[in-house]
Amino acid sequence: MRLTEFWNRMDQALGPAYSRTWAETQVVSGLGGRTVAEALAQGEHAKTVWRAVWAHLQLPPSER
Repeated sequence: MRLTEFWNRMDQALGPAYSRTWAETQVVSGLGGRTVAEALAQGEHAKTVWRAVWAHLQLPPSER
């Protein structure tokens, strides 16, 4: 998954006005207690981060 697709999915799930703020402030247990921004900055694959976000937000299977 490319970062552009990742951010498109984040925008769809949380809205474009909130997704970046959420990514910088919300700690996700599936990312080892890191935020999305921290995980991506530390080289975590966008697909891995999306799966953790998907689980954290309890999004429907169709959005996985």
